[in-house]
Amino acid sequence: MSELQLLEACARIKHVALDMDGTIYMGSTLFPYTHHFLDTLTSLGITYSFLTNNPTRSHKDYLLKLERLGIHATDDQMYTSSLATIDYIRLHYPEAKRLFTLGTPSMQEEFVKAGFELTADDPADRPDIVVVAFDTTLEYKRLCRATWWASKREIPYIATNPDWVCPTDQEVILVDCGSICKAIEGACKRKPDVVIGKPNPNMLYCIRDMRGLQSNEIAMCGDRIYTDVATAQNAGSLGVLVLSGETTLETALASDPQPDITALNVEEFGRLLERAHR
Repeated sequence: MSELQLLEACARIKHVALDMDGTIYMGSTLFPYTHHFLDTLTSLGITYSFLTNNPTRSHKDYLLKLERLGIHATDDQMYTSSLATIDYIRLHYPEAKRLFTLGTPSMQEEFVKAGFELTADDPADRPDIVVVAFDTTLEYKRLCRATWWASKREIPYIATNPDWVCPTDQEVILVDCGSICKAIEGACKRKPDVVIGKPNPNMLYCIRDMRGLQSNEIAMCGDRIYTDVATAQNAGSLGVLVLSGETTLETALASDPQPDITALNVEEFGRLLERAHR
């Protein structure tokens, strides 16, 4: 993309969908430039929302976290992979009511509030669907039970997100949903039937349709090529990679296809939007 084409693409942007961890904060630390970036979007008349593949918290929990970090956001600005999974099940398995889930209590509460029943860790309590998520409360026996149900090919098996690890500001590797699913695959030789969340374009399609936009009027900004940028590319939107989280410059340069934009952080992306709009 030439410089002129890039500026033209940025000038069309009316909404920015933002990844969270690794993009506007790291772990529990807000990046120092995040507030200024959000103010820049508002000054340009660009709306924004927050998308996360991390299902460990309910959308209400995420809104509270943002509030603690000084960011006021509303229900319609938050879309998690848990909510996307609920929407997917309702659409594709409307008769399904009983789920066996690997997920945190907050995630499980989201499904219960949506009208689903969670089955017990019991071979007699057969679920309609197995849902596996990033589970920071993971118990070995429940992992074994999820694998047992996943081995039953007639039971649909859904993963909330494909991420291998979760970004963190701590000296530890947080094993994410993709890695948990890989353990299940190793044990029963079955992959999830579908993986929800980024890079599935439906999260962006939902934003597009709710706000009456065209796909090329939306930018998806995040720190991962295989989720954030891929989501944008799959949805026909502008894919913006920031190097403030998981992806290194070396990885970005070796990527094929390339992100539409690679920026050091959202502040640098904000300056580009200012230039294009003004």
